[in-house]
Amino acid sequence: MRILLAEDEKELSNALAAIFKHNNYSIDTVFDGAEALDYGLTENYDIIILDIMMPKLSGLEVLEKLRKNGIQVPILMLTAKSEVGDRIQGLDLGADDYLSKPFAMGELLARVRAMGRRKSEFTPNVIKVGNISLNKENYELSNEHASLRLGNKEYQMLEMLMGNPKRLISTEQFMERIWGYDAESEINVVWVYISYLRKKLSSLDADIKIRAVRGVGYTLEECND
Repeated sequence: MRILLAEDEKELSNALAAIFKHNNYSIDTVFDGAEALDYGLTENYDIIILDIMMPKLSGLEVLEKLRKNGIQVPILMLTAKSEVGDRIQGLDLGADDYLSKPFAMGELLARVRAMGRRKSEFTPNVIKVGNISLNKENYELSNEHASLRLGNKEYQMLEMLMGNPKRLISTEQFMERIWGYDAESEINVVWVYISYLRKKLSSLDADIKIRAVRGVGYTLEECND
């Protein structure tokens, strides 16, 4: 799951990002409302967390603009304890939840999990292509006879491929979606994870394969016997 965190208090933002990463979330952090809007409009996120009080654009302004642009990603607002009016306005503008500062990290994680579950109610928990199934809840890759569990980034890559069979996905798209815009990882990390996934698909006797299109990207195709 990929999260956009917009919080202008950098120490708090860094602490939250570290905890989210420790819990196997991919996260991008921004520090003002203008950046939050730019990143949010990409629709590359599963959940967006917006602090209400930010420079350039407030969290409420970002929320309103995202919703007006058709972005339906679940959004959690972070508010000061006294900002009852802002919480009401945020919910009226389309926020899915809010959390008052100061908050316990455990509660924030629980709310993010709950929002993720609500989102999954509208999409199937299992993706099936060919003889292979991918379970979104437990990251399990399986056929009729065997199964194995994928790591977080392996799962995210295969979810992109299985959710868009026959569509070319560029290396840059993988990097942006999974490693984030500011990731320090080298671009060849994508090839490394593609290699892992090919081996795991082969171990399950998959009738689908990941095909590389040189200089363009990767696509998932059914094998032709």
